[in-house]
Amino acid sequence: MAPTLVFDVNETLLDLSALDAPFDAAFDTPNVRTEWFAQVLQSALVTTVLDTYADFSQIADAALTMVAARHDRALSEAERRAILDTVRRLPPHPDVPGALERLASADLRLAALSNGAPDVLHAQLDHAGLTPFFDEILSAHAVRRLKPAPDPYHMAMDVLGVSARDMGFVAAHTWDVAGAMRAGCPATLLLRSGVVPDPLAAPPDHTATDLHDLADQLLAA
Repeated sequence: MAPTLVFDVNETLLDLSALDAPFDAAFDTPNVRTEWFAQVLQSALVTTVLDTYADFSQIADAALTMVAARHDRALSEAERRAILDTVRRLPPHPDVPGALERLASADLRLAALSNGAPDVLHAQLDHAGLTPFFDEILSAHAVRRLKPAPDPYHMAMDVLGVSARDMGFVAAHTWDVAGAMRAGCPATLLLRSGVVPDPLAAPPDHTATDLHDLADQLLAA
């Protein structure tokens, strides 16, 4: 069991379904929130592949503009703000607070590593009541490269003062798990709804249905 666990944030810890209400109000069409977040991830991955940089808030805003154009919808500033401001106020998935408490009580060192801009990341974790669980809250903005580029994972190792093999990584994104493993970290794929392993990627070191399942596995090891 790695003595330090580092968690991705959006979808891994925080529930993006809270965005459905402002998206539904703005678009009056179902599933636009999932379309938008897929565009956010695509745009973020493109910046990584091209070795360019835009912070995650810029990417989220640009993705919203793209999705609105696809739907031939001119968003008002109030509608745009209602969506983007809700990103700062996402609730945790129900399993998260209790499982993090279990892991912290087992003397594991916990940290968060997100592509989110620092101000948004801290606002998210404060609102969700998760900040006290983490020894470090780290943003890829510090190295101006987004996961799954190796730089954010290496930055986390440097800040935490641990080797790759001693930094377990947990995410509900196959690309994020693949990036952490490529950086040398043992990684867990969290099987949130709709998440399945990528057959083209190296198998994750662990899979877990939720964070309590992960805690069960780690604390029994």
